[in-house]
Amino acid sequence: MSSIPNSMAARDIASYLHPYTNLKSHIQTGPLIITSGKGVEVFDEEGKTYIEALSGLWCTSLGFNNERLVAAATKALNNLPFYHGFGGKSHPPGIELAEKLLGISPVPMSKVFFANSGSEANDTAIKIIWYVNNALGRPEKKKIISRQKAYHGVTIATASMTGLPNNHIDFDLPIDRVIHTTCPHFYRFGLEGESEEQFATRCASDLRKLIEQEDPNTIAAFFAEPVMGAGGVIPPPKTYYEKIQPILKIFDILFVVDEVICGFGRTGNMFGTETFDLKPDMITVAKALSSGYLPISALLINEDLFQIMVLESEKIGIFGHGFTYGGHPVPCSVALETLKIYEEIDIIAQVKKVSPILQSGLERFSDHSLVGEVRGVGLLGALELVRDKSNKDPFDLVQGVGQYLVKRCQENGLITRALGDTLAFSPPLIINKNEISRMLNIVEISLDETAAWIDQNPPPI
Repeated sequence: MSSIPNSMAARDIASYLHPYTNLKSHIQTGPLIITSGKGVEVFDEEGKTYIEALSGLWCTSLGFNNERLVAAATKALNNLPFYHGFGGKSHPPGIELAEKLLGISPVPMSKVFFANSGSEANDTAIKIIWYVNNALGRPEKKKIISRQKAYHGVTIATASMTGLPNNHIDFDLPIDRVIHTTCPHFYRFGLEGESEEQFATRCASDLRKLIEQEDPNTIAAFFAEPVMGAGGVIPPPKTYYEKIQPILKIFDILFVVDEVICGFGRTGNMFGTETFDLKPDMITVAKALSSGYLPISALLINEDLFQIMVLESEKIGIFGHGFTYGGHPVPCSVALETLKIYEEIDIIAQVKKVSPILQSGLERFSDHSLVGEVRGVGLLGALELVRDKSNKDPFDLVQGVGQYLVKRCQENGLITRALGDTLAFSPPLIINKNEISRMLNIVEISLDETAAWIDQNPPPI
Protein backbone atom coordinates (compact mmCIF):
# COMPACT_ATOMS: atom_id res chain seq x y z
CA MET A 1 0.00 0.00 0.00
CA SER A 2 1.77 3.15 -1.19
CA SER A 3 -0.78 5.63 0.06
CA ILE A 4 -3.61 5.73 2.57
CA PRO A 5 -6.75 4.67 0.69
CA ASN A 6 -9.55 5.78 2.98
CA SER A 7 -10.54 7.82 5.98
CA MET A 8 -10.58 4.82 8.35
CA ALA A 9 -6.90 4.15 7.68
CA ALA A 10 -6.11 7.85 8.14
CA ARG A 11 -7.99 7.87 11.45
CA ASP A 12 -5.96 4.84 12.56
CA ILE A 13 -2.66 6.55 11.81
CA ALA A 14 -3.82 9.71 13.58
CA SER A 15 -4.89 7.99 16.78
CA TYR A 16 -3.79 4.36 17.26
CA LEU A 17 -0.40 3.42 18.78
CA HIS A 18 0.13 -0.14 17.53
CA PRO A 19 1.96 -2.87 19.47
CA TYR A 20 4.76 -4.82 17.79
CA THR A 21 4.74 -2.50 14.79
CA ASN A 22 7.39 -0.45 13.02
CA LEU A 23 5.86 2.91 13.85
CA LYS A 24 7.64 4.77 11.05
CA SER A 25 6.61 2.41 8.26
CA HIS A 26 3.07 2.21 9.63
CA ILE A 27 2.68 5.95 9.15
CA GLN A 28 3.60 5.43 5.50
CA THR A 29 1.63 2.27 4.70
CA GLY A 30 -1.33 2.29 7.08
CA PRO A 31 -3.20 -0.65 8.62
CA LEU A 32 -4.95 -3.74 7.38
CA ILE A 33 -8.43 -3.18 8.84
CA ILE A 34 -10.26 -6.40 9.72
CA THR A 35 -14.02 -5.99 10.10
CA SER A 36 -15.45 -9.50 10.62
CA GLY A 37 -14.66 -13.17 10.81
CA LYS A 38 -16.15 -16.61 10.31
CA GLY A 39 -14.59 -19.92 11.28
CA VAL A 40 -10.89 -19.82 10.46
CA GLU A 41 -11.30 -16.80 8.17
CA VAL A 42 -11.35 -13.04 8.68
CA PHE A 43 -12.46 -10.32 6.27
CA ASP A 44 -11.11 -6.85 5.69
CA GLU A 45 -13.08 -3.66 5.05
CA GLU A 46 -13.06 -4.31 1.31
CA GLY A 47 -14.45 -7.82 1.75
CA LYS A 48 -11.22 -9.70 1.01
CA THR A 49 -10.95 -13.11 2.72
CA TYR A 50 -7.94 -14.31 4.72
CA ILE A 51 -7.23 -17.58 6.49
CA GLU A 52 -6.03 -16.63 9.98
CA ALA A 53 -3.05 -18.98 10.35
CA LEU A 54 -2.08 -17.72 13.81
CA SER A 55 -5.54 -17.71 15.45
CA GLY A 56 -5.19 -13.95 15.79
CA LEU A 57 -2.46 -14.04 18.42
CA TRP A 58 -2.35 -17.80 19.13
CA CYS A 59 -5.73 -17.55 20.86
CA THR A 60 -8.91 -17.79 18.77
CA SER A 61 -9.12 -21.57 19.06
CA LEU A 62 -12.83 -21.91 18.23
CA GLY A 63 -12.81 -19.55 15.27
CA PHE A 64 -14.18 -16.07 14.78
CA ASN A 65 -17.95 -16.45 15.02
CA ASN A 66 -18.82 -18.96 17.72
CA GLU A 67 -22.39 -18.01 18.62
CA ARG A 68 -22.34 -19.88 21.92
CA LEU A 69 -19.52 -17.72 23.23
CA VAL A 70 -21.29 -14.56 22.14
CA ALA A 71 -24.46 -15.77 23.86
CA ALA A 72 -22.53 -16.63 27.03
CA ALA A 73 -21.07 -13.13 27.15
CA THR A 74 -24.46 -11.51 26.50
CA LYS A 75 -26.16 -13.55 29.22
CA ALA A 76 -23.40 -12.75 31.70
CA LEU A 77 -23.56 -9.03 30.89
CA ASN A 78 -27.31 -9.02 31.51
CA ASN A 79 -26.92 -10.91 34.77
CA LEU A 80 -23.86 -9.36 36.44
CA PRO A 81 -21.85 -6.97 34.25
CA PHE A 82 -19.09 -6.58 36.85
CA TYR A 83 -17.96 -7.87 40.17
CA HIS A 84 -14.66 -8.71 41.83
CA GLY A 85 -12.93 -11.01 44.31
CA PHE A 86 -11.42 -8.36 46.60
CA GLY A 87 -12.06 -8.60 50.33
CA GLY A 88 -13.48 -12.12 50.15
CA LYS A 89 -16.20 -11.31 47.61
CA SER A 90 -17.08 -13.83 44.92
CA HIS A 91 -19.53 -14.74 42.17
CA PRO A 92 -20.71 -18.04 40.61
CA PRO A 93 -18.82 -17.84 37.27
CA GLY A 94 -15.51 -17.30 39.07
CA ILE A 95 -16.13 -20.15 41.48
CA GLU A 96 -17.21 -22.52 38.73
CA LEU A 97 -14.30 -21.66 36.47
CA ALA A 98 -11.76 -22.13 39.26
CA GLU A 99 -13.26 -25.53 40.04
CA LYS A 100 -13.20 -26.50 36.37
CA LEU A 101 -9.57 -25.51 35.91
CA LEU A 102 -8.49 -27.44 38.98
CA GLY A 103 -10.45 -30.41 37.69
CA ILE A 104 -8.66 -30.50 34.34
CA SER A 105 -5.22 -29.46 35.62
CA PRO A 106 -2.55 -31.87 34.37
CA VAL A 107 -0.98 -32.06 37.85
CA PRO A 108 -2.63 -31.52 41.26
CA MET A 109 -3.20 -27.83 42.00
CA SER A 110 -4.95 -26.16 44.93
CA LYS A 111 -6.05 -22.63 44.01
CA VAL A 112 -6.66 -20.45 40.96
CA PHE A 113 -5.83 -16.74 40.75
CA PHE A 114 -7.47 -14.84 37.88
CA ALA A 115 -5.91 -12.04 35.85
CA ASN A 116 -6.40 -10.52 32.40
CA SER A 117 -3.43 -11.63 30.30
CA GLY A 118 -0.56 -14.08 30.19
CA SER A 119 1.75 -11.24 31.18
CA GLU A 120 -0.26 -10.58 34.34
CA ALA A 121 -0.46 -14.27 35.23
CA ASN A 122 3.30 -14.72 34.88
CA ASP A 123 3.96 -11.45 36.70
CA THR A 124 1.75 -12.67 39.56
CA ALA A 125 3.69 -15.95 39.68
CA ILE A 126 6.92 -13.98 40.17
CA LYS A 127 5.40 -11.87 42.95
CA ILE A 128 4.07 -14.94 44.75
CA ILE A 129 7.45 -16.67 44.46
CA TRP A 130 9.11 -13.68 46.11
CA TYR A 131 6.32 -13.51 48.71
CA VAL A 132 6.72 -17.20 49.57
CA ASN A 133 10.49 -17.00 49.91
CA ASN A 134 10.19 -14.02 52.23
CA ALA A 135 7.66 -16.01 54.26
CA LEU A 136 10.16 -18.88 54.49
CA GLY A 137 12.91 -16.56 55.71
CA ARG A 138 14.86 -16.79 52.46
CA PRO A 139 15.04 -13.14 51.33
CA GLU A 140 18.05 -13.88 49.13
CA LYS A 141 16.29 -16.61 47.10
CA LYS A 142 14.71 -14.35 44.50
CA LYS A 143 16.38 -14.82 41.09
CA ILE A 144 14.28 -16.11 38.21
CA ILE A 145 15.77 -18.21 35.41
CA SER A 146 14.22 -18.03 31.97
CA ARG A 147 15.65 -19.04 28.60
CA GLN A 148 17.06 -17.16 25.66
CA LYS A 149 14.27 -16.72 23.05
CA ALA A 150 11.58 -17.41 25.66
CA TYR A 151 8.40 -15.35 25.68
CA HIS A 152 6.55 -14.75 28.95
CA GLY A 153 5.00 -11.31 28.54
CA VAL A 154 5.64 -7.58 28.36
CA THR A 155 5.31 -6.19 31.89
CA ILE A 156 8.61 -5.05 33.38
CA ALA A 157 9.17 -8.41 35.09
CA THR A 158 7.80 -10.68 32.37
CA ALA A 159 9.48 -8.75 29.56
CA SER A 160 12.68 -9.30 31.50
CA MET A 161 12.00 -13.06 31.43
CA THR A 162 11.23 -12.83 27.73
CA GLY A 163 14.55 -13.65 26.11
CA LEU A 164 14.20 -11.61 22.92
CA PRO A 165 16.36 -8.53 22.24
CA ASN A 166 13.56 -6.35 20.87
CA ASN A 167 11.72 -6.67 24.18
CA HIS A 168 14.78 -5.36 26.04
CA ILE A 169 16.51 -2.81 23.82
CA ASP A 170 15.97 0.75 25.12
CA PHE A 171 13.38 -0.43 27.67
CA ASP A 172 16.20 -0.78 30.26
CA LEU A 173 15.52 -4.49 30.59
CA PRO A 174 16.03 -7.11 31.89
CA ILE A 175 15.83 -6.25 35.58
CA ASP A 176 18.64 -7.62 37.71
CA ARG A 177 16.75 -10.52 39.31
CA VAL A 178 16.14 -12.23 35.97
CA ILE A 179 18.80 -14.34 34.24
CA HIS A 180 18.72 -16.49 31.12
CA THR A 181 19.99 -19.92 30.23
CA THR A 182 20.56 -21.69 26.91
CA CYS A 183 17.84 -21.67 24.26
CA PRO A 184 16.99 -25.35 23.60
CA HIS A 185 16.89 -25.05 19.80
CA PHE A 186 18.87 -27.96 18.42
CA TYR A 187 18.83 -26.85 14.77
CA ARG A 188 20.24 -23.42 15.57
CA PHE A 189 22.50 -24.14 18.58
CA GLY A 190 23.44 -27.81 18.36
CA LEU A 191 27.15 -28.40 17.70
CA GLU A 192 28.52 -30.30 14.72
CA GLY A 193 28.41 -34.02 15.47
CA GLU A 194 26.21 -33.51 18.54
CA SER A 195 23.03 -35.60 18.77
CA GLU A 196 19.73 -34.11 19.89
CA GLU A 197 20.00 -35.98 23.20
CA GLN A 198 23.58 -34.77 23.69
CA PHE A 199 22.42 -31.21 23.03
CA ALA A 200 19.71 -31.66 25.70
CA THR A 201 22.39 -32.89 28.11
CA ARG A 202 24.47 -29.79 27.36
CA CYS A 203 21.45 -27.52 27.95
CA ALA A 204 20.88 -29.19 31.31
CA SER A 205 24.58 -28.86 32.14
CA ASP A 206 24.46 -25.16 31.21
CA LEU A 207 21.50 -24.70 33.54
CA ARG A 208 23.27 -26.43 36.42
CA LYS A 209 26.44 -24.37 35.86
CA LEU A 210 24.38 -21.17 35.87
CA ILE A 211 22.66 -22.13 39.12
CA GLU A 212 25.97 -22.98 40.80
CA GLN A 213 27.64 -19.84 39.45
CA GLU A 214 24.83 -17.60 40.75
CA ASP A 215 24.57 -19.60 44.05
CA PRO A 216 21.60 -22.00 44.39
CA ASN A 217 20.47 -20.17 47.52
CA THR A 218 19.67 -17.14 45.34
CA ILE A 219 17.67 -18.97 42.64
CA ALA A 220 13.91 -19.04 43.25
CA ALA A 221 12.29 -20.38 40.07
CA PHE A 222 12.65 -21.58 36.50
CA PHE A 223 10.01 -20.56 33.92
CA ALA A 224 9.45 -22.46 30.67
CA GLU A 225 6.93 -22.78 27.87
CA PRO A 226 6.39 -26.45 26.91
CA VAL A 227 6.95 -25.35 23.30
CA MET A 228 8.58 -21.94 22.94
CA GLY A 229 6.07 -19.79 21.06
CA ALA A 230 6.91 -16.24 20.04
CA GLY A 231 10.62 -17.08 20.17
CA GLY A 232 10.14 -19.18 17.03
CA VAL A 233 7.84 -22.17 17.77
CA ILE A 234 10.65 -24.31 19.20
CA PRO A 235 9.73 -27.76 20.57
CA PRO A 236 12.18 -29.08 23.16
CA PRO A 237 14.93 -31.43 22.03
CA LYS A 238 14.51 -35.09 22.97
CA THR A 239 15.10 -35.81 26.69
CA TYR A 240 15.34 -32.07 27.50
CA TYR A 241 12.76 -31.81 30.25
CA GLU A 242 13.62 -35.17 31.83
CA LYS A 243 17.13 -33.79 32.29
CA ILE A 244 16.10 -30.29 33.39
CA GLN A 245 13.50 -31.16 36.03
CA PRO A 246 15.75 -33.20 38.40
CA ILE A 247 18.19 -30.28 38.55
CA LEU A 248 15.42 -28.00 39.76
CA LYS A 249 14.51 -30.50 42.48
CA ILE A 250 18.11 -30.84 43.65
CA PHE A 251 18.40 -27.09 44.23
CA ASP A 252 14.85 -26.50 45.55
CA ILE A 253 13.92 -24.31 42.60
CA LEU A 254 10.25 -23.86 41.73
CA PHE A 255 9.12 -24.83 38.23
CA VAL A 256 6.55 -22.56 36.56
CA VAL A 257 5.09 -23.82 33.28
CA ASP A 258 3.77 -21.13 30.95
CA GLU A 259 0.84 -22.75 29.11
CA VAL A 260 -0.41 -19.46 27.66
CA ILE A 261 0.05 -20.73 24.07
CA CYS A 262 0.24 -24.49 24.59
CA GLY A 263 -2.77 -24.90 26.88
CA PHE A 264 -6.21 -26.22 25.88
CA GLY A 265 -5.32 -28.63 23.11
CA ARG A 266 -2.69 -26.88 21.03
CA THR A 267 -0.03 -29.62 21.36
CA GLY A 268 -2.42 -32.57 21.00
CA ASN A 269 -3.14 -32.86 24.74
CA MET A 270 -5.16 -30.54 26.90
CA PHE A 271 -1.87 -29.11 28.20
CA GLY A 272 1.70 -29.09 26.97
CA THR A 273 2.55 -30.25 30.49
CA GLU A 274 1.03 -33.62 29.54
CA THR A 275 2.71 -33.73 26.14
CA PHE A 276 6.17 -33.41 27.71
CA ASP A 277 5.52 -35.03 31.14
CA LEU A 278 6.19 -31.90 33.19
CA LYS A 279 5.73 -31.57 36.97
CA PRO A 280 5.25 -27.86 37.65
CA ASP A 281 4.60 -26.10 40.95
CA MET A 282 2.58 -23.41 39.14
CA ILE A 283 0.88 -23.19 35.75
CA THR A 284 -0.17 -20.07 33.87
CA VAL A 285 -2.94 -20.10 31.22
CA ALA A 286 -4.64 -17.50 29.02
CA LYS A 287 -5.43 -17.08 25.28
CA ALA A 288 -7.46 -20.22 24.39
CA LEU A 289 -9.01 -20.21 27.87
CA SER A 290 -11.72 -17.98 26.36
CA SER A 291 -10.84 -18.66 22.70
CA GLY A 292 -9.58 -15.07 22.82
CA TYR A 293 -13.14 -13.71 22.93
CA LEU A 294 -12.58 -11.77 26.17
CA PRO A 295 -9.40 -11.08 28.17
CA ILE A 296 -8.79 -13.60 30.94
CA SER A 297 -5.86 -15.52 32.37
CA ALA A 298 -5.22 -17.69 35.38
CA LEU A 299 -2.42 -18.85 37.63
CA LEU A 300 -2.75 -22.31 39.16
CA ILE A 301 -0.90 -22.78 42.46
CA ASN A 302 -0.16 -25.99 44.34
CA GLU A 303 -1.21 -26.66 47.93
CA ASP A 304 2.25 -26.32 49.48
CA LEU A 305 2.67 -22.81 48.13
CA PHE A 306 -0.87 -21.84 49.07
CA GLN A 307 -0.39 -22.85 52.70
CA ILE A 308 2.72 -20.68 52.94
CA MET A 309 0.73 -17.78 51.46
CA VAL A 310 -2.01 -18.31 54.05
CA LEU A 311 0.46 -18.00 56.93
CA GLU A 312 2.12 -14.91 55.47
CA SER A 313 -1.18 -13.14 54.79
CA GLU A 314 -2.23 -13.90 58.37
CA LYS A 315 0.99 -12.30 59.63
CA ILE A 316 0.64 -9.22 57.39
CA GLY A 317 -3.14 -9.02 57.60
CA ILE A 318 -3.84 -9.26 53.88
CA PHE A 319 -2.65 -10.80 50.60
CA GLY A 320 -1.97 -7.46 48.93
CA HIS A 321 -2.24 -8.31 45.26
CA GLY A 322 -5.03 -8.29 42.68
CA PHE A 323 -6.42 -6.68 39.52
CA THR A 324 -9.68 -4.78 39.21
CA TYR A 325 -10.81 -6.94 36.30
CA GLY A 326 -9.21 -10.20 37.42
CA GLY A 327 -11.94 -12.84 37.60
CA HIS A 328 -14.46 -10.56 35.89
CA PRO A 329 -17.75 -12.49 35.71
CA VAL A 330 -18.24 -12.00 31.95
CA PRO A 331 -14.87 -13.40 30.78
CA CYS A 332 -15.24 -16.16 33.39
CA SER A 333 -18.61 -17.08 31.85
CA VAL A 334 -17.15 -17.12 28.34
CA ALA A 335 -14.23 -19.26 29.53
CA LEU A 336 -16.64 -21.74 31.13
CA GLU A 337 -18.55 -22.02 27.87
CA THR A 338 -15.27 -22.41 25.96
CA LEU A 339 -14.22 -25.31 28.17
CA LYS A 340 -17.67 -26.86 27.79
CA ILE A 341 -17.38 -26.67 23.99
CA TYR A 342 -13.91 -28.24 24.08
CA GLU A 343 -15.37 -31.16 25.98
CA GLU A 344 -18.48 -31.54 23.83
CA ILE A 345 -16.65 -31.52 20.48
CA ASP A 346 -13.67 -33.47 21.88
CA ILE A 347 -11.14 -30.85 20.92
CA ILE A 348 -8.23 -33.18 21.69
CA ALA A 349 -9.48 -35.77 19.20
CA GLN A 350 -9.95 -32.99 16.64
CA VAL A 351 -6.37 -31.77 17.07
CA LYS A 352 -4.99 -35.28 16.89
CA LYS A 353 -6.96 -35.84 13.69
CA VAL A 354 -5.77 -32.76 11.79
CA SER A 355 -2.34 -32.04 13.28
CA PRO A 356 -0.60 -34.80 11.25
CA ILE A 357 -2.01 -33.14 8.12
CA LEU A 358 -0.51 -29.80 9.14
CA GLN A 359 2.85 -31.28 10.18
CA SER A 360 3.26 -33.43 7.06
CA GLY A 361 2.10 -30.51 4.92
CA LEU A 362 4.72 -28.22 6.40
CA GLU A 363 7.35 -30.93 6.02
CA ARG A 364 6.95 -30.77 2.26
CA PHE A 365 8.66 -27.38 2.36
CA SER A 366 11.86 -28.86 3.82
CA ASP A 367 13.28 -29.10 0.29
CA HIS A 368 12.47 -25.49 -0.59
CA SER A 369 15.56 -23.37 -1.23
CA LEU A 370 14.60 -20.86 1.49
CA VAL A 371 13.62 -23.29 4.26
CA GLY A 372 16.30 -24.40 6.68
CA GLU A 373 14.11 -26.17 9.24
CA VAL A 374 10.52 -27.31 9.52
CA ARG A 375 9.40 -27.84 13.11
CA GLY A 376 6.24 -28.20 15.15
CA VAL A 377 3.97 -30.28 17.32
CA GLY A 378 0.18 -30.58 17.31
CA LEU A 379 -1.30 -27.47 15.68
CA LEU A 380 1.88 -25.44 16.18
CA GLY A 381 4.36 -25.18 13.34
CA ALA A 382 7.15 -23.09 11.87
CA LEU A 383 9.35 -22.66 8.81
CA GLU A 384 12.76 -21.13 9.49
CA LEU A 385 14.17 -19.29 6.49
CA VAL A 386 17.89 -19.36 5.72
CA ARG A 387 20.17 -17.85 3.10
CA ASP A 388 22.23 -21.04 2.80
CA LYS A 389 20.71 -24.41 3.65
CA SER A 390 24.09 -26.18 3.71
CA ASN A 391 25.48 -24.20 6.63
CA LYS A 392 22.22 -22.81 8.12
CA ASP A 393 23.45 -19.29 7.38
CA PRO A 394 20.60 -16.87 8.25
CA PHE A 395 19.55 -13.83 6.31
CA ASP A 396 20.51 -10.44 7.67
CA LEU A 397 17.37 -9.35 9.54
CA VAL A 398 17.73 -5.87 8.04
CA GLN A 399 16.90 -7.42 4.66
CA GLY A 400 13.43 -8.27 6.00
CA VAL A 401 12.95 -11.61 4.26
CA GLY A 402 10.53 -12.90 6.88
CA GLN A 403 8.49 -9.73 6.71
CA TYR A 404 8.41 -9.84 2.93
CA LEU A 405 7.12 -13.43 3.03
CA VAL A 406 4.40 -12.39 5.49
CA LYS A 407 3.36 -9.61 3.11
CA ARG A 408 3.20 -12.03 0.19
CA CYS A 409 1.09 -14.43 2.27
CA GLN A 410 -1.26 -11.58 3.16
CA GLU A 411 -1.60 -10.48 -0.45
CA ASN A 412 -2.42 -14.09 -1.31
CA GLY A 413 -5.07 -14.42 1.41
CA LEU A 414 -3.24 -15.73 4.49
CA ILE A 415 -2.45 -13.91 7.71
CA THR A 416 0.45 -15.17 9.80
CA ARG A 417 3.48 -13.73 11.53
CA ALA A 418 7.23 -13.67 11.03
CA LEU A 419 9.23 -14.25 14.22
CA GLY A 420 12.48 -12.89 12.86
CA ASP A 421 12.82 -15.03 9.74
CA THR A 422 10.62 -17.83 11.08
CA LEU A 423 7.10 -18.12 9.69
CA ALA A 424 4.75 -19.29 12.47
CA PHE A 425 1.54 -21.32 12.30
CA SER A 426 -1.05 -21.74 15.03
CA PRO A 427 -4.42 -21.98 13.26
CA PRO A 428 -7.77 -22.24 15.06
CA LEU A 429 -8.17 -25.72 16.53
CA ILE A 430 -11.35 -26.21 14.51
CA ILE A 431 -9.48 -26.03 11.19
CA ASN A 432 -10.22 -28.86 8.76
CA LYS A 433 -8.21 -30.75 6.12
CA ASN A 434 -9.34 -28.59 3.21
CA GLU A 435 -8.54 -25.36 5.05
CA ILE A 436 -5.07 -26.66 5.92
CA SER A 437 -4.56 -27.51 2.25
CA ARG A 438 -5.60 -23.99 1.19
CA MET A 439 -3.29 -22.49 3.79
CA LEU A 440 -0.29 -24.52 2.64
CA ASN A 441 -0.93 -23.77 -1.02
CA ILE A 442 -0.79 -20.06 -0.24
CA VAL A 443 2.45 -20.60 1.68
CA GLU A 444 3.96 -22.42 -1.32
CA ILE A 445 3.06 -19.63 -3.73
CA SER A 446 4.35 -16.99 -1.31
CA LEU A 447 7.65 -18.82 -0.70
CA ASP A 448 8.27 -18.98 -4.44
CA GLU A 449 7.46 -15.29 -4.81
CA THR A 450 9.84 -14.49 -1.97
CA ALA A 451 12.61 -16.56 -3.56
CA ALA A 452 12.14 -14.64 -6.80
CA TRP A 453 12.29 -11.33 -4.93
CA ILE A 454 15.54 -12.37 -3.25
CA ASP A 455 17.01 -13.28 -6.64
CA GLN A 456 16.16 -9.76 -7.83
CA ASN A 457 17.40 -8.16 -4.59
CA PRO A 458 20.37 -10.27 -3.50
CA PRO A 459 21.73 -9.45 -0.02
CA PRO A 460 25.20 -7.90 0.23
CA ILE A 461 27.96 -10.40 0.91
